[in-house]
This record gives sequence, C-alpha cells and structure tokens, in this order.
Amino acid sequence: MSQFTHTKYKPFPVINKPDRRWPSQQITKAPLWCAVDLRDGNQALIEPMNVAQKQKMWALLVKLGFKQIEIGFPSASQPDFDFCRWLIEENQIPDDVTIQALTQARGELIERTYEALEGAKQAIVHVYNSTSPVQRKKVFQLDKAGIVDIARNGAQLVLDHSKKYPDTQWSFEYSPESFSSTEIDFSIEVCNAVIDVWQPTPDHKAIFNLPATVECATPNVFADQVETFCDNINSRDSIIVSLHTHNDRGCGVAAAELAVMAGADRVEGTLMGNGERTGNMDIVTMAMNLYSQGIDPELDLSNADEIVRVVSECTQIAAHPRHPWLGELVYTAFSGSHQDAIRKCLAQQKGDEPWDVAYLPIDPKDLGRDYQSVIRVNSQSGKGGVAYILENDYGLQLPRWLQIEASRKVQAHAEQESIEVSPEKIWDIIQKSFMSGKDGQQLSAYHLDRNSDHEAIRATLTTKGNKESEVTINGQGDGALSAFCHALESAFGISLEIVNYDQHAIGSGTDASAVGYVQVKINGNRYCGISKDRDIISANLNAILACLNQAIPSQEQDIAV
Repeated sequence: MSQFTHTKYKPFPVINKPDRRWPSQQITKAPLWCAVDLRDGNQALIEPMNVAQKQKMWALLVKLGFKQIEIGFPSASQPDFDFCRWLIEENQIPDDVTIQALTQARGELIERTYEALEGAKQAIVHVYNSTSPVQRKKVFQLDKAGIVDIARNGAQLVLDHSKKYPDTQWSFEYSPESFSSTEIDFSIEVCNAVIDVWQPTPDHKAIFNLPATVECATPNVFADQVETFCDNINSRDSIIVSLHTHNDRGCGVAAAELAVMAGADRVEGTLMGNGERTGNMDIVTMAMNLYSQGIDPELDLSNADEIVRVVSECTQIAAHPRHPWLGELVYTAFSGSHQDAIRKCLAQQKGDEPWDVAYLPIDPKDLGRDYQSVIRVNSQSGKGGVAYILENDYGLQLPRWLQIEASRKVQAHAEQESIEVSPEKIWDIIQKSFMSGKDGQQLSAYHLDRNSDHEAIRATLTTKGNKESEVTINGQGDGALSAFCHALESAFGISLEIVNYDQHAIGSGTDASAVGYVQVKINGNRYCGISKDRDIISANLNAILACLNQAIPSQEQDIAV
C-alpha cells in the first residue's frame, strides 16, 4: 500500500449555521493589532534572536505603530525575562504602547511573569491552556471538567497576582489553545468560566484570543466558529475577541479576514508571516489588503525595504521575492503585454484621481518603491517594457515605430544570453544600435539659409575613424531635414528618404536638451537613429547621421566632393 494515501485522514466537521451573517459583511476599519514577532515568531526560529536582534525588532514594531506587542514568554525563558526587564528598566516602552507576556496556566509560571512585568505602566498578561479533544485525551488525559478547572484556576491566579502590583494598569488575555480544533460549545464553556473569574466590564475589557493553532479547515469554517463564539459568549460587550491564525493550509490571512467579518475585534500575527510550521498570520499582508481597499491600516508600512531588511536580519530568513506586497518582484512586469498596459495607464494616471493602473493594485511609491523596479526586461518582454525603462531612466519617449525596433534589439540580446536585461544594458544596446559612436560621420557645425522657396544648409562633418578628417557638404530642400538629406545624398552618392521622425525636449529652461528620432530609407533599406543634443535641429541632424553610420561602415564612407 502506498504511503501517500488520503484515506488515513478525515474531513473536518463543519458547523450547521444557516443564519451566518459574516458573508455579507465588509471590513471598514482596521482591527486592533498585536505583533507577536518577539514571542511566537522568535520561538519558531532555528536560532532565536539575540539581544541586539530583539532590540532591533522592537524598534521596528514601535516605529510601524503597533500599540500592543507580545514581547516573549518570560516565565519559560531567561533571555525573554531579561529582555522584558530591559524594556521596563531602560524606559524603552512608549506611553501609548502596551507590552504583553505569555504564560501557561500554572502558578509558578504566572508568578514569574508578574516579576518580569513589574514596573511596567501597562501590560497584558496572556494565559492559555489547551482545550482540543486530542490534547485532552492524549496529552493531558483529562476530561472536559479537568480542562475547565485548569482555565479557571489559571485565571484566578492571574487576577490574584495582579493585585500585588497596583501601580501597573493590568489587562488580561485568555486563549483556549487549539480553539479551531475544539468543539465550539466547549470553547465557549471554558471562556465563560474565565469570564466568571475576571468579571470584565465595558470600561475594563478582557481579551479572549481564539487561536487556529493548527489550521485544519477552510477559512469559512473558522469564520463560522468565530461568529458562533461571538453570538454565544457571555458579556460580549465586556470582551475583546482576538484572533491568532496559523498558515498550515496557506489561508492564515484569509481566515483572519473572514473572522473579522464574523465579529472579531483584534488580530495577532507577525511581520511577513514568520512562525511555527508554515507560519503565523502575516500582519503586513492583511494590513496592506485593507490599505488597497482605501482603509487606513493604522500601521505605517511606507518603507518596505526597511521592513524586509530588519525582519530578514532578525529572523535570518530571506524574504521571498514574491511575498505579497513587499516582495522584490511583486510590482515587476516581465510580460510584454503587461508592460505596455502599465506604461499606458501610468501615463494617464492623475494625482488627484483614485488609483487605476492595470496590474498594479496600489501605487508602489506608497511603499517606497520606485517605478524603475515595476518593469524589467527579459526574453518574454515586449516594446512597452523597453520603452518604459528608456523613458523613466533616460528621458527618451520613443515613438511607436522606434519602440518596435528597440525591443527587437533588446529581446535578441535577452534570448541569446538567457538573462534579464538591466536598464544599463538596455541603454548600452540602444546607444550601439541607434546612436552615433566615435566612428563614422559626426556633425561639427551647420548653417541654414532660408528663403520663400526652400531652405539651404551648409554642414561640416567630421569623420573620426583611423584618420580624422573634416569636410563641408551643401544641400537644399523644403526644410532643414530635407536639405540635410539632399546634402548627404550628393556627398555620398546614396538615396536617402525620411520615413518617420519625432522629437521632444528633456527638461526646461536653460538646462533643457532635445532628442530627435528618425527612421530613414537608405538605398532601399530602413534604419533608425536617435540623438540627444542642445537643440532640436542638431538632434535631428545627428539622428540622420546615426542612420547613415549604420548603413555605411566608416571605412566605406567616401565623400564625393
């Protein structure tokens, strides 16, 4: 029999709840956030954070705007105890931030927790015990009454010890561990027993945290559990319903979002989802999900690079490039059609209008990302990506006919090398393909004479090859460009016809420059040229010369004068 067999598993039971209301609800404000990076996130690391890393993570969490932060399990870990004391004794806790410490519902651990928290202005004591059938039967070997006794006794000890430290404003939190795997009516029974001890009021609420310690069902089942809990728990107006989801099925964020719709008030999680097994609920992802819907997440996530850097340094876990919202590649388009759509939408996006850009759910600038990282070029890319990079990095606004030619050159390089093409390499390819280099003809000077019938040009060309030489050519035509083309035809004995041309300025005022784009037909073959110069006529004339230098190698440029 195959070891890979689904028959040894059973489906998770659903709740028969025809009156569920959460599917029609909409999240309109951020929940209360509690960051547990320093506790749940830390205990999940191969190498737990050292003192410096904890301090760096703490500073980041405070900077982002978290008002509740679980700082460890001080009764079970001396480093956690010492870190808690450092926060308090070194006055590291802002007045509007409340620290939270976790403890099991055991007397000596609860006492040690209060010792760690002594002197804090305000603190949350978070007590828990396991309630699920597998824990009751196989771990603790207790019946339901025995589990209720553990919870009730732990709650009483938490209350009694708090009275020894009257200078601290205490809040209490209880978690029926493995809530999502526990019968819903028993979860409510256990929590009601704790409520009977703590006697919370609307002015002094208690927190009841509902962990999906192991995610074992689809998010809708968890939402049903939470809504049922909210509907049936005692003293609902005196408690804060909190969530602590995990990501075993990859749905930690979805479960938290649906559970908030189902009535929860508070969410615990970690930055970027670090945690036991597949991770905790990712607060960054959920907060940015709200942000993208026009809801203030009440966290400042505007410096994505700092968040990624600090979390990676403290956890020693590299951020995945496709991590939602903060990944290096999440605002990057390689596909040609995507690039073209993004470029066109960005060109039409106005600052005072709601964000509406294809393939970009938010403006990357909101997270400190620039548009240079939005479009990157490889063999799958098209003209839009190349045009975007040239415009944003080098100020070139390629006309469509030149976009096509430029993308062919860049794509050929990408296919040959089988690598992503950097903006610097794209610029190098454009220069070599369409702009005059050191060899070939270069424009040294020109003079225009204009009358009612035509325009005459006198131009001085310099050839810089093995031997530098200078020559003057003359031509006339309907305008400066046609006159220059006539002069080149006469000088080089070629046929030269302008097919397309375009131009624009870069910058303004005395610092402005000009760019000219031309497509010409020389002896029946088409060539494209680009030139940036001090004025538009010089730019166009040099772009024509760039085409000439492509058509006729410098060593063959014999001038008929």
